Amino acid sequence: MKPQAFVVEPDAYPRPLNVVGEQITVLAPNAATRGYEIFLQRGEEGSGPPPHFHDWDESFYVTKGNVEISYDDKTVVAGPGTLVHLPAGTVHGFHFGAGGGEMISVTSANGQAAYLFTTIDSEIPAGPLDVPKVIDVAMRCGVTVPMANA
Repeated sequence: MKPQAFVVEPDAYPRPLNVVGEQITVLAPNAATRGYEIFLQRGEEGSGPPPHFHDWDESFYVTKGNVEISYDDKTVVAGPGTLVHLPAGTVHGFHFGAGGGEMISVTSANGQAAYLFTTIDSEIPAGPLDVPKVIDVAMRCGVTVPMANA
């Protein structure tokens, strides 16, 4: 089936998913694009995932605030207008800076980020973080958290 053109206006965004303190809106899942995925990610100061890696490329474009992004042995503080691209298999993590922030993220073909975010939202309740449960969900969705294997 040929992919169809589509438009997603702000008043038609789906409900943001609660992903370990971040609010992630799925703007374009790979089912709609037949390939890549696009997300709007918003986070309070300090929120963000621990170092992890997966089998899909991921790019972040910061639109508000500052985001501290670590990859390999580097750390950058990305402000509005900054693009960071991370190839599949790159160990990376990030945290939103003072006052929180917002960014657009895009995954490459065959990414499972939408599945990961939806599963975390449905299986991990708000409140104190159940780290073993988050790691279990991540692993089921194709994400490896190296510190969990230490």
